[in-house]
Amino acid sequence: MARTKIIATLGPATADKAIIERLILLGVNVFRLNFSHGDHAFHERLIHDARAVAEELNRPIALLQDISGPKIRVQPMEPVLLVDGDLLHIWKRKPPEGAQNCISINYPKIIEGVSVGDQVYFADGTIRSIVKQLDSDKVTVQILTGGKLTTGKGVNLPRGQLDLSAITAKDTKDILFGISKKIDIIALSFVQSADDIQLAKELVHGEGEDIPVFAKIEKGAALDNIEDIIVEADGLMIARGDLGVEMGPYVIPVVQKQIIEKAREKGLPVIIATQMLMSMVSSPYPTRAEVSDIANAVLDGADAVMLSDETTIGDYPEEAVMVLADTINETEKFYPWYREFVEMRDNRKAMAAAAVALSQRIEVSALVTFTETGLTALMVARQRPEVKIIAVTSNEKTYRRLAVVWGVEPILVARKYEDSDKAILNFYKRAVKNKKIDPEEPFIVTISRHSTKTGTTNVVQLVDKQSIKELQNLAYKPKK
Repeated sequence: MARTKIIATLGPATADKAIIERLILLGVNVFRLNFSHGDHAFHERLIHDARAVAEELNRPIALLQDISGPKIRVQPMEPVLLVDGDLLHIWKRKPPEGAQNCISINYPKIIEGVSVGDQVYFADGTIRSIVKQLDSDKVTVQILTGGKLTTGKGVNLPRGQLDLSAITAKDTKDILFGISKKIDIIALSFVQSADDIQLAKELVHGEGEDIPVFAKIEKGAALDNIEDIIVEADGLMIARGDLGVEMGPYVIPVVQKQIIEKAREKGLPVIIATQMLMSMVSSPYPTRAEVSDIANAVLDGADAVMLSDETTIGDYPEEAVMVLADTINETEKFYPWYREFVEMRDNRKAMAAAAVALSQRIEVSALVTFTETGLTALMVARQRPEVKIIAVTSNEKTYRRLAVVWGVEPILVARKYEDSDKAILNFYKRAVKNKKIDPEEPFIVTISRHSTKTGTTNVVQLVDKQSIKELQNLAYKPKK
């Protein structure tokens, strides 16, 4: 099984149960629902179908709700062809009737967020301009790189931090909808600071839920505040499209490596997104550069790589997933296994480190973590052991959420066992039956003895054939 997980975005090209099933069988671990497009009825159908198929296949599939966020866009307008040197007037309100080269945007406060000399990009950076004049009712920019500008095109202010909440009124409705549908992960767009993550968590906690919130890193301001964001977020998505527009494409490869490295220190899952296989929207074959990009993300230590347009509007969604899976499998033959961390005092991290260290010294078939919240599995996975990681949980939410974490194979059990020996024996029987482990080979367990409370993992145990015989004898020993 590939260790690096695959995320596919569901959309018109994949809004069918049969296709969803094929995507799962091809290796998809997480389905992304892009709330920048489609209404609640459309997403509700996708959620129902994906969950139904996952249950039929007995696969731990997570659903990731990607919130659209405060994307600045061009308001309705007649298309205009802009050429280098043209002046474009961005009005705070609706432009005067019949005015030439005049537009408005859905964020009129832009006038307060830019200065003369700042650059303003449109349409994912394909149209570029520089601010020439500021007036009380409009901003005038001069076109540096021309193109056709139409309704709805995105607007970017490189390196600009705007006074704009990461959660819009639409986002609030979408998050509440996602909570009601028991979504597994929320990805918050255009995060600028840790405060944005806190706002989303307050909204989730206010509904009595504990859904993980991932920060999408796609603004220069997020990079400035990355340390604080990592402390507050439950995971990261490096959204390289808007980030590349703001920062320039040349810095993205290095920034990607730096963010992954920082996130792994804490044990945060990291998703690499945007244009992984963009050519496969219309071609059944990838470019060599795209395959290299995927391999680079894998070797950087990403937990997951994500497809967007390739599986929402593309002509070859299944082929794109196959290319992703094949590239991951081939690259992981040369994976830089094991990563040691200098730890502060933390029992969970220490137990995970001890288990991984033991797996390096003894040949075992698996490293098995018993976990209710998934944190022990995260602490093991961040060290990237070569041996298979199996996370055993009775928490259905944890079972699905761990689908996004590198190398982790979640197993759902019916109940928690206060007796750790019974828990291990029960796991062993099921794992052997389902061919998850080899009964002839030992495995390593991290578990909590004498407690079922979260955060109480206190045993690292090597389990071999003799251990299993002793556990079986104890289990069937008649009571006096």
